[in-house]
Amino acid sequence: MKRYWAIFRTRLSGGLQYRLAALAGVSTQFAWGFLRILLFTALQRANPAAFPMERSEMTDYIWLFQAFLVLFSTWNFENSIFNAITSGEIAYELARPMDLYNRWYWQNVAGRLSGALLRCLPILLVVLFLPKPYGLSLPPSLPQFLLFLLSGALGLCVAVAFCMLVYIAVFFTLSVAGIRVIVAGSAGFWAGEFLPLPFFPPALRTVAELLPFAAVSNMPLRIYSGNLSGTQALQGILLQVFWLLVMVMLGKLWMNRALKRVVVQGG
Repeated sequence: MKRYWAIFRTRLSGGLQYRLAALAGVSTQFAWGFLRILLFTALQRANPAAFPMERSEMTDYIWLFQAFLVLFSTWNFENSIFNAITSGEIAYELARPMDLYNRWYWQNVAGRLSGALLRCLPILLVVLFLPKPYGLSLPPSLPQFLLFLLSGALGLCVAVAFCMLVYIAVFFTLSVAGIRVIVAGSAGFWAGEFLPLPFFPPALRTVAELLPFAAVSNMPLRIYSGNLSGTQALQGILLQVFWLLVMVMLGKLWMNRALKRVVVQGG
């Protein structure tokens, strides 16, 4: 565990150095946040009865997603891992006396945390003081906020476990571009990154809420806003735990199979 903790600390401190890149990202996320709030406000005014979320819940969902975009996004990959697989540098990774899956997993967690820490604080400090209904509200209660923190941690772990499956798939395809395009479109849609799951048609929503993608950002953001509470929130957290265990076990088994077949050419 000391080895993985060292990797985590090194990656986290390294990611915190990119302050200018984070600042550019913050300005972009403010712009997208306001645009999305204005869009959903127009939809609500056009047909309030068909709007499946309270306006304050929708605003909280949008701002939290923008603040923690790096943390929960299903398309946030480590390019160094892709390069290691496709260039043959994986040989150096295999020479290290540690489990490759665990190494990459904690490297990804640290990378996401460093990016989120640099971006979320400025966004949250501003949107908390915006006038209603354009600002971020405080959680309905302390227990609800604690459930949000637990669900957020699980959402991060599920997101990384999903990305690990994508990395392992590249062992077999040796093509990064194709799989990244597929994941960026399909996984983001099912995770509610483009449109929150309550806006899906009933049949499609039922399917989407059972998929592993719903266990990433959908659960913590809806718990914070109060859209999910009580038994529903606990059921959502249990679903997150289920998919985390399934995806980690599947990833480890698939990684072992991939490493048995890996061939590195060159001198």
